[in-house]
Amino acid sequence: MSNVPGPSLRGAVDLSALVRRANAPQPAPGSGGAAVPTGGVVVAVTDASFESVVDLSSRVPVVVEFYAPGLQPALGAIVASYGGRLVLATVDGAANPQLAQAFQVREVPAVAAIIAGRPVNLFLDIPPEAQVRQVFDELLALAAESGVTGTIPVTQDGDARPDGEMAPAEPADEPLPPHHQEAYDAIAAGDYAGAIAEYKLAIAQNPRDALAVAGMAQASLLLRLDGADAGAVRAAAAAAPADVDAALAVADLDVSGGHLDDAFDRLLELFPSLDQKAKDTVRARLLEYFEIAGPDDPRVLTARRRLTNLLY
Repeated sequence: MSNVPGPSLRGAVDLSALVRRANAPQPAPGSGGAAVPTGGVVVAVTDASFESVVDLSSRVPVVVEFYAPGLQPALGAIVASYGGRLVLATVDGAANPQLAQAFQVREVPAVAAIIAGRPVNLFLDIPPEAQVRQVFDELLALAAESGVTGTIPVTQDGDARPDGEMAPAEPADEPLPPHHQEAYDAIAAGDYAGAIAEYKLAIAQNPRDALAVAGMAQASLLLRLDGADAGAVRAAAAAAPADVDAALAVADLDVSGGHLDDAFDRLLELFPSLDQKAKDTVRARLLEYFEIAGPDDPRVLTARRRLTNLLY
């Protein structure tokens, strides 16, 4: 994306206010809230469990990947390839607003890191793997300057455990269908148009392939956002609130940041004033958003009812 901060390993700020907040809810013992990995180098964290990640960052650099519904974390395999020298903490930005605010995350995917309790901004969006590895190599060098040179011991099968014990064997993941795998690889490489083409082929083979439909909606969103200037998009929407294209563009930004309600409200409030062609365009975009978020998301259920009422 243009005018979006690129990889940066300087200018970190202190996270102590976040991790020491007096009213922070703490996970109950045995609740699964601890963030230290026990079976790998990837761990999901929340506002409540984040303090353990900060503690871990004094031993090993922690990469923090923010995602949202429909935009799954993408850096696990790359982080795992570093053999325990990095840990990946994944964060649902929409469900953990305190962390999103602490890292000043307004759009996802967004990636930061923590070294000895201090956050470091890395990049927005997921760049090609070669660039990701270059940034991670710089991150390790910066960590070494701070004396953070530990590792999470990794077993021969690739699992990692902070206590050095062997991780229990887990069943191998089912391989993705061919077109799904091609689409996944294309997204990882930033080839969103290629991913859309692969998902279309999957849908042609099986029109009931719900994962392909959702994947194509996600890839379409990423393609529309590729190269977008977030500030210019929001300024254009503010200057012309009745402009359909401007409203759709800023709604894309809202969805990418997990702000589904904002996107839905914007388009549904504009909907009654539109001509039929514009209504069809907005309806199609809303249906894409519904696929990205998933049919069971309560925000989708509410927006779908509102759309139905407006249509009939």
